[in-house]
Amino acid sequence: QVQLVESGGGLVQAGGSLRLSCAASGRTFNIYSMAWFRQAPGKEREFVSAIFLNNGYTYSADSVKGRFIISRENAKNTINLDMNSLKPDDTAVYYCAAGFTYLPTALPLMNEYDYWGQGTQVTVSS
Repeated sequence: QVQLVESGGGLVQAGGSLRLSCAASGRTFNIYSMAWFRQAPGKEREFVSAIFLNNGYTYSADSVKGRFIISRENAKNTINLDMNSLKPDDTAVYYCAAGFTYLPTALPLMNEYDYWGQGTQVTVSS
């Protein structure tokens, strides 16, 4: 089993920045990919950004490209999401996910991830 714990959410004004972190523990040696998804009230969960842990390859949704940066700290089994130029539309619960896929085309797909965190709230005020 793998446990994921997110941190770093909070309230920020539009145009501001936040950093989310996700720490993985347990049987992490087989984990190949990690990602961030988000779910706004009344909406479906959507893909935000993902990373391959071995080579640092990243892929992000068009809605966050140029504003959000995903990174990894392999020594700490941690990924981060640096969110800049935040907008009210970014308000959501952000979830960390981990899985075994090694296909770039599979990174945005929720069903490719076997482990999920509890989520952290991000609220952007206008």
